[in-house]
Amino acid sequence: MPSNNPFGVDADGLITLPAEPPLQPEYRALLDELRAALTAPASPPLHSLYLYGSVARGTATLGASDLDLCLVLQDPADTAQLLHLENLRQTLQARHPLVSKIDFDIGHLEQVLAAQNLDSWGYWLKHHCRCLWGEDLRLRFAPFRPSRRIALAVNGDFFAVLNDYAADIERERQPAQILRLQRQASRKLIRASNLLRAEHEPSWPHSLDEHVRLLLQRNPEMTGPIDELRQTAEATTPADAGFSDRLRQMAQWMNQELTPPSPRN
Repeated sequence: MPSNNPFGVDADGLITLPAEPPLQPEYRALLDELRAALTAPASPPLHSLYLYGSVARGTATLGASDLDLCLVLQDPADTAQLLHLENLRQTLQARHPLVSKIDFDIGHLEQVLAAQNLDSWGYWLKHHCRCLWGEDLRLRFAPFRPSRRIALAVNGDFFAVLNDYAADIERERQPAQILRLQRQASRKLIRASNLLRAEHEPSWPHSLDEHVRLLLQRNPEMTGPIDELRQTAEATTPADAGFSDRLRQMAQWMNQELTPPSPRN
């Protein structure tokens, strides 16, 4: 019998876990090199390593997609250890032009398992990551239910982040870097639109198109700006110089939508 459940949740109302596709063969050598470098004695002790984003989903574009990784360390990293990881990240990024950028999200075991981080680290590992090495912490978390609380934990920083993106785009002079920043900013804003969800809305978007669909169901008047952001998220050439201003305007609009009106006297 066909399910009447909205996309993104199963029959029990839990967020679905997408199936893990095979890793794209073009990225295997880079991932093997990363695993070896991050588990070498010179690196801070690693508990587990996770992949997310388009490479994890098997939809990456060679030379255009970022490589996104979560590093869970055994203990908090000190300044020297963080510098070592940053140097490693930059070295591998320069050596492998098949990715536009390598990103490390760094946490430590106690932080990741802390109750106050369940809706951020816990949700992110469970529903967005695949384990590449070490103990798979995803097994410690039950599937999550759709919640505005999770949306806030994951993207509550959107206003500051998007304004930083706008400033970075305006300072950048290299077209390839401008394009990368515009794509990242567009994806951040589209995903952050999940914050506008009703508290008990049952759907849970996974893809950018699902985020767009839900947003336009609620705010059809935003079709024009959202269509531009969706196109920019996959663009191959930079948008015009007015993109930064439009990005700020969209961030401001969303921030106003989330701000409750002041009570009248």
